[in-house]
Amino acid sequence: MAKSALQIARAAYQPKLPKALKGHVKAVAGEATQSVADQEAIRKLFPNTYGMPLIKFETSDGVASSPVMNVGVILSGGQAPGGHNVISGLFDGIKKLNPENKLYGFILGPGGLVDHNYMELTADIIDEYRNTGGFDIIGSGRTKLEKEDQFEKGYEILKELGIKALVIIGGDDSNTNACVLAEYYAAKHYGVQVIGCPKTIDGDLKNDMIETSFGFDTACKTYSEVIGNIQRDCNSARKYWHFIKLMGRSASHIALECALQVQPNICIISEEVEAKDMSLDDIVTYIAQVVADRAAQGNNFGTVLIPEGLIEFIPAMKRLIAELNDFLAANAEEFSHIQKSHQRDYIIDKLSPANSAVYASLPEGVARQLTLDRDPHGNVQVSLIETEKLLSEMVAAKLAAWKKEGKYVGKFAAQHHFFGYEGRCAAPSNFDADYCYSLGYTAAALIGEGKTGYMSSVRNTTAPAEEWIAGGVPITMMMNMERRHGEMKPVIQKALVKLDGAPFKTFAAQREQWARETAYVYPGPIQYFGPAEVCDQPTKTLQLERGK
Repeated sequence: MAKSALQIARAAYQPKLPKALKGHVKAVAGEATQSVADQEAIRKLFPNTYGMPLIKFETSDGVASSPVMNVGVILSGGQAPGGHNVISGLFDGIKKLNPENKLYGFILGPGGLVDHNYMELTADIIDEYRNTGGFDIIGSGRTKLEKEDQFEKGYEILKELGIKALVIIGGDDSNTNACVLAEYYAAKHYGVQVIGCPKTIDGDLKNDMIETSFGFDTACKTYSEVIGNIQRDCNSARKYWHFIKLMGRSASHIALECALQVQPNICIISEEVEAKDMSLDDIVTYIAQVVADRAAQGNNFGTVLIPEGLIEFIPAMKRLIAELNDFLAANAEEFSHIQKSHQRDYIIDKLSPANSAVYASLPEGVARQLTLDRDPHGNVQVSLIETEKLLSEMVAAKLAAWKKEGKYVGKFAAQHHFFGYEGRCAAPSNFDADYCYSLGYTAAALIGEGKTGYMSSVRNTTAPAEEWIAGGVPITMMMNMERRHGEMKPVIQKALVKLDGAPFKTFAAQREQWARETAYVYPGPIQYFGPAEVCDQPTKTLQLERGK
C-alpha cells in the first residue's frame, strides 16, 4: 500500500504514557460513587454495577502474572481521530499482562458482535494502524446493543473465542449500551467484563472524571486551520461574508473551541440561544447589525460560525417543528395530494397562529425542507437543513430592507461552508495520539484488575503526559433518566456548553471586539514534529476549564 511521507514518519511515533502505567500497576480504590441524578431509579436498574468506587492506577513494585485471557474490541458510532491508538494501547496493554493474550476486533461496530463477524488483530495489523486517523481497521456501526437476544447472541461468540472482556469505544449512547451489557453479563454470572472508552468529536461526553472525549482536539484543530485559511482569504479579498456551519448537533463545543482558536466576527452558541429564548429573527438581527456596523467602517466582509444543531435550540423553531411533525404524521395522505405550489399556504393555514407566523417568515427553500423527508421516527432531519444558507438569506433580506430605510450602506455577498467529515478521520494530533493510547492502555489495566462497567479515564490532561492520572470511573456514575421515544431510559448525561463556564465566559468577554475589529487568528495546520508549545497543546476549552 502506498504511503505518504507523513504516514511513514508518523508510524514511528511512540505515544507518551502517564508515568503510573509504565511499570507494573496497582489499582487504588477511591470513594464509592452515585449517579449524577435519579439515584434510586439507576440503582434499581444496575444493582450489580452501581455505587462502585473510582479507581486510580499507581506504580507497583510487585511482578504481576496474569492468566491468559482474550479480549474483544468494538468501534461504535461516528468516527473520531485516535480510535486506532485506543486499539494499539489496548493491544500493547493486554500483551504486557500476558504475551499469550489475544485481541479480537468485531467488524462494523456492535452489529459484528451480534452477527459473529470478527477478526483477530495481530501485531502486524496493529502496526499498520498506529497513529493513523479513521476507524477503518475494523470499521464502525450504529447498531444499538439493548435487547436480551443481542446480548445472548454476543455471549455465544465471546464464549467460543474465550473472550473474557469486551472494550466498547464510543460516545454517550454507546457507553450507555456498554453499561447495560456489563450489568446483564454480571447478573447472569457470565464472567465477561465490559469497559467503555470516551469518544466523540462533539465534545459532549465529559464530566469531572472524563476531562475530554477523544477526537475533539484533532477535529477542532482541523476545522480551525481551514477557518483560519478562509479568514485570511476573507481579509485579502475583502468582499465576502463566510457563513460556516460546524458539526455538533446537540452541543456547541466545536463552534466555541474554533471561535476561541480563530477569533471570528460572529459565533452563535446554541445553548445561549435557548437560554435567552431567542427567536430566529433575533439571531438574524444580531448578525445583520454586525454586518451593518462593519460596513459603516468600510469592511464588507467577515466570518460567522454556526453549530449544526442550532435550529433545534431556537425555542420558537422547536415548537414549530414539533407541531409540524404531529400535523404531517396525522395528515400525510391529504398533504400528499396538494400541489407543490400550494403546500406552503396549506400549512400556514392549518398551524396554530404563533407557529404559522414563524413558518411564514422562513425562506421558501427552508420551509420546503421542513415539510419534506422525515427520518424513520417521523422527525425532521435537522442535519439536512442548510442553516448557514437560511441565516445568510434572511440576513440579506433584512439588510435590503434596512438599505431602503437608509440604515445600511454597504454590499453583502455570502459564501457557504459546512465542515464536518473533514475532521472526523484526520490524523490524530499528538494530544489525541497520546490520550487515546493512554485510554486503551488504561482499559487493559482495568481488565487486568477484573473490573466491569467502568469507563477508562485519563485526567490532568493539561499537564505533560508523564503526569496524567490514569484510572476508571463507573459508567453508572454519569447516568440519569431521560425520556426517549416516549419512555424513561437510563442514559449518560450529555455535557452541553455551560454558560457560566470559563470557555464561554472568555468568548463572551471578547466577542464584541472581534465583531467590530478584524482580529483573526490563523492557527495553521496541525504540527506533529517540533517544539512542545507548537505540537502538544491541548484545546483552549480544556485549558480554560482546567484553569490553565
